[in-house]
Amino acid sequence: MEAPLALLVGCFFAASVYLLMSDSLIRIILGVAVLSNAINLLIFVAGRIVKEVPPIIPEGAQVPPIDTANPLPQALVLTAIVISFSFFAFLLVLIFRTYQALGTDRTDEMHVAEPKGGPVPPRGY
Repeated sequence: MEAPLALLVGCFFAASVYLLMSDSLIRIILGVAVLSNAINLLIFVAGRIVKEVPPIIPEGAQVPPIDTANPLPQALVLTAIVISFSFFAFLLVLIFRTYQALGTDRTDEMHVAEPKGGPVPPRGY
């Protein structure tokens, strides 16, 4: 059960690295979204996927009477989903404002600090 999910995590990481190395800001933000999903799935798979019952301890007992699922990976993934969504929303607004200010979403066309036809920056010191 865990081997196919581990392969899926590897595919997600490979796809996110490919998208992050693009020169379009839209592809970069999609790479960040895929990377956050890959990390969430990695945390979930690392906590072992089992078909056990929820970790509820009955009244009067010190420990659960049967094997239970580990709630820590589930809590970590839930927190990571919230954080990655807020980071994605921040990047989306940042890219939108960049597009409004510069008129492009291509990173090789963003030359505000070094306009074309201007002086060339020094190559060495």
